[in-house]
Amino acid sequence: MLESGPVAVLGATGVVGTELLRMISQRGIPAEDVRAMASGGESSVAYGAGLIPVHPVREQVFDDVRTVFLAAGAEASRTWTPIALAAGCDVIDTSSAHRMDPDVPLVIPEVNGEELDRLKASPRLVANPNCSTILLLMALTPLHRSWGCERIVVSTYQAVSGAGAAAMDELRTQTRSMLDGDRIVSECFGEPCAFNVFSHDSAIDASTGRNGEEQKMLQETARIWNADVPVSATCVRVPVLRSHTESIHVELGTATTVEAVRSAITAFPGVSVIDDRAANDFPTPWKASDGDLVLVGRIRMAADARLQSDGRGDRFEMLCSMDQLRKGAALNAIQLAEGLKSI
Repeated sequence: MLESGPVAVLGATGVVGTELLRMISQRGIPAEDVRAMASGGESSVAYGAGLIPVHPVREQVFDDVRTVFLAAGAEASRTWTPIALAAGCDVIDTSSAHRMDPDVPLVIPEVNGEELDRLKASPRLVANPNCSTILLLMALTPLHRSWGCERIVVSTYQAVSGAGAAAMDELRTQTRSMLDGDRIVSECFGEPCAFNVFSHDSAIDASTGRNGEEQKMLQETARIWNADVPVSATCVRVPVLRSHTESIHVELGTATTVEAVRSAITAFPGVSVIDDRAANDFPTPWKASDGDLVLVGRIRMAADARLQSDGRGDRFEMLCSMDQLRKGAALNAIQLAEGLKSI
């Protein structure tokens, strides 16, 4: 048994929950130290080379648990967070429920991991940022630290797995139907996701015209960086099963070179630069999938950069990909628990 007590995953049968269990098992935590919880009818879920039972979500399950990972959505997080905290558990929430609460740290360990240091004694609650925000800030934080970011324009190309297992199944089914000439049925999204792209399926704010995903990127960037940097985001779904991609245009506070930008990104933990212009080799969702690193490439000076006499400029562009089920959710959450020393 773990000296600190078992680990629980609420939402264990969803796409993030199953990824959490896979990564927890890879860290060598034995099955008897893991509690899988879900509200559905599944009796067991994969863990390592075997299966572990799935418990119904009820208060008693938290009694001997040290750390709870919440991966069942915002409504479930709001319900079970106070109960888990009252039982003395540390809580890592992957949903949006607590991200804008000023009393709850919103943390990407490589970016603002120092926020964990102020959480001294259990029970502690930490929020996992939105996956699109994690990808954006993992790529741009080394630039922000070195030269300051004055303005960001980002377009996302988001995999359907961000909408859950049912959306992944729908893309598979629609692709087969399209190729076979059969009728396309769309249940998860407002229109087909196979062979199609469309504005992110989160709700649109009538006054701003932004969808929910775009608004999260604005608000969460400000919280995590503790800086008022304008972010203009356009978030789009693409017919990809797994891993998000972003095209980023950034204006820096101080002019620099492409080589310096590339070096700063290369040195940042959790990032891998794939930027071979001669071979046309750059980040893709395929390369990022099932990996822990944020891939960054297409690093170049923007056409509208204000050049200085020595060739330095202030505006740069890049292309980034990341497995949003791992670093965008499960891995980041596990890193938070490790930072708290609660697993």
